[in-house]
Amino acid sequence: MKEPAAAHRAGLPPGIWALGFVSMLMDISSEMIHALLPAYLVLLGTSTLAVGVIEGVAEATAAIVKVFSGALSDWLGRRKLLVAIGYGLAACTKPVFPLATSLGWVVAARFIDRVGKGIRGAPRDALIADLAPPGLRGAAFGLRQSLDTAGAFIGPLLAIGLMALSGDDFRLVFWVAVLPAFGAFAVVVLAVRDPQPAAGGAAPVRAPLSRRELARLPPAYWWVVGIAAVFTLARFSEAFLVLRAQALGLGLMWVPAVLVLMNVVYSLSSYPVGRLADRMPRGALLAAGIAVLVVADLVIALVDGLAGLALGVALWGLHMGMTQGLLAAQVADVAPAPLRGTAFGVFNLVGGLALLVASTLAGALWDVFGPRATFLAGAGLAGLALLGLLWRGGGRLR
Repeated sequence: MKEPAAAHRAGLPPGIWALGFVSMLMDISSEMIHALLPAYLVLLGTSTLAVGVIEGVAEATAAIVKVFSGALSDWLGRRKLLVAIGYGLAACTKPVFPLATSLGWVVAARFIDRVGKGIRGAPRDALIADLAPPGLRGAAFGLRQSLDTAGAFIGPLLAIGLMALSGDDFRLVFWVAVLPAFGAFAVVVLAVRDPQPAAGGAAPVRAPLSRRELARLPPAYWWVVGIAAVFTLARFSEAFLVLRAQALGLGLMWVPAVLVLMNVVYSLSSYPVGRLADRMPRGALLAAGIAVLVVADLVIALVDGLAGLALGVALWGLHMGMTQGLLAAQVADVAPAPLRGTAFGVFNLVGGLALLVASTLAGALWDVFGPRATFLAGAGLAGLALLGLLWRGGGRLR
């Protein structure tokens, strides 16, 4: 797919950069907490199966909320209000983590934080699609993903430093994480604007989730949703990378380095792949990304020692950079503009439910058969997804 020359010269609008930095700040906050949360929960006596269920339920909740927030943004014909509410709610839940006195409070805070993510997610992605020139959507989603993921490795780096300086004081790390969360909320309020409606453009949709409106989503959209669902079944929560590092003897202070490494590779690869996706068929890029996941799982399962883990985690980050922004750009391309919020909401709902199944299965496999079986099962599922894409669907992704 080639970029229009005019769009290339104009570059990405300021609003997309602002949304990227908002994502970065919130991810710094979230990952400072998330990098330590699996280890913290295990220290509190939680099983790895429960960790998988908690992570899966949290992400599935966010995905369910995205459907309704995305549809509401289509109904309103505006996206920013819901984006601001979502980031504001997430910011307000951050102080619950250091104030929590029991496991129930930690789980509740994680749950409510993901509700905020759900409220903002689909409207934000639809807003990026609204703001981006059609020939630069791959670059726009790649940029947002790159900045978001930069926050995802800055956060764990801060967590490592603070854990070292404080003698493994979880609560101190969680308090510092409050600051960038409220910074993200300030940026979205002050620097992000909805685009002006085009003259003669389509009116807001009155019933986005009605059968009549959903029927307007083309077959190409449902194909993207199906491919993403099968792929997500092979990609369980990154919390299991952290648990694998602990099982291999990595010290508690250095556990967040696992997510740092993954997210550095993820961040560095997202924007270049997004640019490339604007110039070539996306099916080949997606197939390559799934193949990288197969190799990552095999390396983590079969190569002993921390060096093998590091290679596998880096490959995991590369597969994320090669797939996540690409799928979002494809949804933006095929969904009708008045239904983009709903389209992203349904897309994320299906992915979130698949992640719940994947993370629960991974936790059960880990408890019964151990970590090696967990990652071998992930490699097998990813291989099946790759075969299905190559057999039936690669050419449908443009």
